[in-house]
Order: sequence, then structure tokens, then C-alpha cells
Amino acid sequence: MKISEAATASGCHLETIRYYERIGLLPGPVRTGNGYRVYGQHDVARLRFITRGRELGFSLSEIRDLLRLAEDPDLSCDDVDRLARHHLAEIRERQAELQQIAQELERTIADCCGGRRGTCAILGGLQMPAESV
Repeated sequence: MKISEAATASGCHLETIRYYERIGLLPGPVRTGNGYRVYGQHDVARLRFITRGRELGFSLSEIRDLLRLAEDPDLSCDDVDRLARHHLAEIRERQAELQQIAQELERTIADCCGGRRGTCAILGGLQMPAESV
């Protein structure tokens, strides 16, 4: 199948597929005599794997590791588990940071009493250093 068909089948954009090829996440495809890329079902499955990994927030480097683990039957599932648990811990840490940001924003919004721009608590809060807020 051509790159446009692989894009449709995998849900990836054309440029994303080309990018994954450039960085080695997707092996370079076979090319026809006139230079068109030709993809197979294995390529589409790999693109879906990468896409799902990105949806779960894995970095491209982590996805590269996951692909390596997925393709090596001798490697232990413990390696995959360790990587996933580490990623989950990072997500939970980021979630806590976002919760703190949301609470600060809620306090700032609560301080807003409307009125003119010169007395806007939200704009005033944005002009202050983070540790003062």
C-alpha cells in the first residue's frame, strides 16, 4: 500500500510517518521503481503501536524501547512492566503539579472582582513572581 493508504489505515499523518522513518521508529519501506514507498500490514501495525504509545504519553524514546521489547521474544515482560510503572509515576507526579496549578488559578480567579483592567487580580497575579503568588 502507498503512504497515503498506510496513513489512513494507521491513523497517522503522512509527515508523521516520514518522521518516524527518519528517526528509525519505522523501518524504511520498500520502494517501487518510480520511488513510491510501499507499506505492508506489519508497518501499519507498528504505526498503530507507536500512535497508541503516544496517546498514553510515552516519549518516542520509550516507544523505541517498547518496540524493541515487543520484538524480542527472549526479553522479559518485567522490563516492559518497569518502563510502564516508571511512566505512570511520572504521570502521577505531573498530575499533582497540575492540581497545584489548578488550585492556584482557582484562588486567583476567586480574587477577581471584575471591574477595570488596572485592578484585575488575575493580571496582577500573572505579573508577580511565582513564589510571591
